[in-house]
Amino acid sequence: MAVKITTRPNGPYLVEGECELVDPTGAQINTAGQTRIALCRCGQSSNKPMCDGTHNKVGFQASEAAKK
Repeated sequence: MAVKITTRPNGPYLVEGECELVDPTGAQINTAGQTRIALCRCGQSSNKPMCDGTHNKVGFQASEAAKK
């Protein structure tokens, strides 16, 4: 399956499919066995880069929808 990334309204980026995730230093973040991950978009997660639902608590509002 190709990787599919979906933006959720005022929520995280949902990444579906096998992918490699690395941090700013180039170290790999273990996503083995996870066919779907949610990446934080609000910047407030305590588990970055993964979403922990904090966007709901802080009232995150996306500035705009994805453009084509």
